Amino acid sequence: MLPGYAAEALPSAFDTFLTKFDYETRADMKIDSKTLIALLLEKKAVMVDVRFPEEMKAWKMGFGLYIPLNELPKRLAELPKDKIIVAACPHKDRSSIAMAYLRTKGYKAKYLTDDLIGLAESLRGDNAKDFLEDSGIAKP
Repeated sequence: MLPGYAAEALPSAFDTFLTKFDYETRADMKIDSKTLIALLLEKKAVMVDVRFPEEMKAWKMGFGLYIPLNELPKRLAELPKDKIIVAACPHKDRSSIAMAYLRTKGYKAKYLTDDLIGLAESLRGDNAKDFLEDSGIAKP
C-alpha cells in the first residue's frame, strides 16, 4: 500500500493524468475542425466518433472510426498508437471523457473543440467552400 492512500484508493492512471494536468496539457488536448481536416488529409490523425448507436443511425459523418464511448475500453486495439486520436461527439461531453481516457492509455488524444455539429456545419453548402479554402485544402 502506498503512503497516504487507503487500500481501496490506489492511484490510477487517471489520478496520474490529473496530477500532471497544467495549462500546456489543457491547450494540447484541444483541436478544431480546420486542423483536424488537415491532419486527416496528411494521415497524421484519426477521428473517433464516440456517439451513442441511435445517434449514429440517425446521422453519419461518413469518415473516421465509430466507437461508442462505452465500447472504447474493449476496442482500443482498433486505434493506431502512431497517430493523433481525435475524439468527437455533438457537444464535447463524451469526446472530453474519451480524450482523457485515451491519454491515460498512452494515446496522443485530443477532442474536437467545435464538436461534430460544428464540423458538419463547416462541411455543408457555401460554408464547405470557404472552410476548405481557409484550411488551405482547396484553392480559391
